[in-house]
Amino acid sequence: MTQKQLESTLWAAANALRGPVDPGDFKAYVFPVMFFKWISDSWYHEHAQALEDFGDALTAEIEADYHTFVIPDGCHWSDVIETAQQTGAKLDNALQRIQQANPDALAGVFGDVQWANQERLPQSALAALLNSFHSVRLDPDSVNGDMLGSAYEYLLREFAEASGKKAGEFFTPRHVVHLLVKILDPKPGDTIADPACGSGGMLVETVTAVKETGGDPRTLRLHGQEINLTTSAIAKMNLYLHGLKDFKVVRGDTFREPKLLDGDGLQKFDVVIANPPFSLQNWGSEGWANDAYGRVICGVPPAKNGDYAWIQHMVASIKEDSGRVGVVMPHGVLFRSGKEAAIRECLIRKNLLEAVIGLPNNLFYSTSIPVCLLIFRKSKPAERQNKVLFIDASKRFVAGKNQNAMSEEDINIIDAAYKQGDDIDGEGGLSLRLVGIDEIEENGFDLNIGRYIRTETLAEVNVEEALIAYQESREQLAAAEVVLADKLKAAGFVI
Repeated sequence: MTQKQLESTLWAAANALRGPVDPGDFKAYVFPVMFFKWISDSWYHEHAQALEDFGDALTAEIEADYHTFVIPDGCHWSDVIETAQQTGAKLDNALQRIQQANPDALAGVFGDVQWANQERLPQSALAALLNSFHSVRLDPDSVNGDMLGSAYEYLLREFAEASGKKAGEFFTPRHVVHLLVKILDPKPGDTIADPACGSGGMLVETVTAVKETGGDPRTLRLHGQEINLTTSAIAKMNLYLHGLKDFKVVRGDTFREPKLLDGDGLQKFDVVIANPPFSLQNWGSEGWANDAYGRVICGVPPAKNGDYAWIQHMVASIKEDSGRVGVVMPHGVLFRSGKEAAIRECLIRKNLLEAVIGLPNNLFYSTSIPVCLLIFRKSKPAERQNKVLFIDASKRFVAGKNQNAMSEEDINIIDAAYKQGDDIDGEGGLSLRLVGIDEIEENGFDLNIGRYIRTETLAEVNVEEALIAYQESREQLAAAEVVLADKLKAAGFVI
């Protein structure tokens, strides 16, 4: 089976749900079934290998060493597909028992879909979904790990397209992930963490990056935390289907209940990377005045905007010598006033911020506002001590119908500009400048890129700031209106 054939087959499986299931919810149903099929097919493949190796001398104890996961009797794919009536109840029972039999590896991995609820998922739709997967063999002899991982990424991208703005909750465009990981340059043996890991794309990309440089990705130690149950389950499946086994993905609120810990304190990592939810309201500021995890490096952020809570959590989570942070943020973090301005000044004075990289507009499903990458290091290179590198890469993109994208050439040029401090394309595609803290202080610790790269158009910069702030406010208002509408509906009001 070719990559394209595999992807088209998987997309056909998703389309089997069209009608009774909203396309934005396809992922909650398709991924658990796909993962179940992969586990079951791989189990029989491992069983055949054990038989070939030991023949009649094979015992249950010997065979157990061959299996990645335990599948209890009556819980294989064949047991479910051959159940003609109440298939959802049979599937639900099988998935629950598999999770219970593999508590350390598979706890919560299948999400919380109510498979037996035929009002939500009619028998006919479930049968069509299962039959679509039944024709595909997902064992290692039929589909290698790279193909399977790529197919999973394909489905994530397709589901993101179908989800519209909701996609921002679980999916970061791969070209943005690729650029951020390339800049952070993960090495074999590094510990990696994503405190808002979504579907695990950042963690998967670090593995790809190490592979491409000839390193052994099995030496990486990957960690993620995600608040959404379905999304955290998708992340676990994503990592397994990419051939990874030694990782830790936990579900929970990173601000109120951080779970990537070392004893009573935060675990420290070489690389902390994230595309967290922008301008998160009610993020948990009430608990930060006396934060037990040492995350108030420079102050408590506003209760209605958690951007600098993410930044401080991430900076507090890196090692003193090798630690580096890469985070996607809205441009508002560069110039907003009040508490955020004080935190921003403090981080700069502590010599933690290494680079501000402005990206093109309209790269994300969840927002059309321009975003930036912020790079922090505990130990900056000598030539960048008490300085910040500003890069304007807003022109480096390929225009798309719904979203813009960055090509491989764009990514390489931006990465080289960051690492070498030089514009290698020489065609005006980007601009950059290394700026001393004294000059930043003269500008009131405002980090708007246009103040340092195009100082002669400062008036235009001020207009741009106002437009960004206006757009951010509009998006926050729209999100608040959606929440209000949901609460009114739940209370019985007709809208």
